[in-house]
Amino acid sequence: MSSRKIIPNAKFFEEVRRILAQARQKAYAAVNFAMVEAYWQIGHRIVEEEQQGKGRADYGDFLIKELSKQLTSEFGKGFAVTTLKNFRQFYLIFPDFQKGSAPRSLLSWSHYRLIMRVENPAAREYYVKEAAEQKTIMEQRARYEVDQDI
Repeated sequence: MSSRKIIPNAKFFEEVRRILAQARQKAYAAVNFAMVEAYWQIGHRIVEEEQQGKGRADYGDFLIKELSKQLTSEFGKGFAVTTLKNFRQFYLIFPDFQKGSAPRSLLSWSHYRLIMRVENPAAREYYVKEAAEQKTIMEQRARYEVDQDI
């Protein structure tokens, strides 16, 4: 047996590195979208439970406080009352999120939290599309730089 070490050439190493970087980015994007979708679904369930078929909720604050306690005890940090209220607001502002367009799937929870502050629905849709477009451009630029070894 030879003790000689085989060192791959730089181009080979860079190609493998690029493949791994792209896989990690895809995994991150998939997890991000799954979590954003989960937040919307939680918001949807909160609204349904609060209203129970009525036009307005009778016990919304109590429900959210109790849900926060239970989720925090089981899943740890990240389910404060304020966070759950944001999930509810997310559903109320974007009721058609799951029927939404491709740009919506590109955005992170941080994007949505900022965009939810915009009161005008047409302006919100503009910002969703613009943020998704800018994110796509930045990702393309990053891939180009990796491919070009910049």
